[in-house]
Amino acid sequence: MRAPIGDFDDARPAPDCLDELTAPVAAAVRVWQGHVPAEQLLYVDTDPAIADTAAFVEHHGQDLLDTSANCVVVAGKRGGESSLAACVVLSWTRVDVNGVVRKHLGVRKASFAPMDTATGETGMEYGGITPIGLPGDWPLLVDSAVVDRPWVLIGSGRRRGKLIVPGKALADLPGAVVLEGLGAAPAVS
Repeated sequence: MRAPIGDFDDARPAPDCLDELTAPVAAAVRVWQGHVPAEQLLYVDTDPAIADTAAFVEHHGQDLLDTSANCVVVAGKRGGESSLAACVVLSWTRVDVNGVVRKHLGVRKASFAPMDTATGETGMEYGGITPIGLPGDWPLLVDSAVVDRPWVLIGSGRRRGKLIVPGKALADLPGAVVLEGLGAAPAVS
């Protein structure tokens, strides 16, 4: 099947590709619930050497920049207590950690989680972290611009492979909160 975005000729329903996904992502796809059927979550095989957004878009086309989303893990601290959350924003924006994230989580300080924390706590590979399959007790903050996209390219839990999903599917994930302005436009240089 041809993918609805990008130049991927071999898009397959994610439930048919569970062996290509990390354990937490495969488990989430197995028990998928929501307004979007699991068969609309598509897996595309990609080269792990170009998993990072800039290299990926350069190889597969600039048009993917507007439909690619990144999932990043943030750590919040308040009163000596730490907590983790995930944020999903369009790849050409940056997460407003010090504004929207800090305020929404009610923490004094918020920052990007260290790589070993992000990978250890999610069970996913760095460069492939996806909102599908995150720990169920984490807040999942999703920029409204991501949810508004008909299709979004996100990680698959591994550096190899990506998922293409309807943007609105991300609003149905456990702990998901859709926020305006979570993804801030990058500073103009």
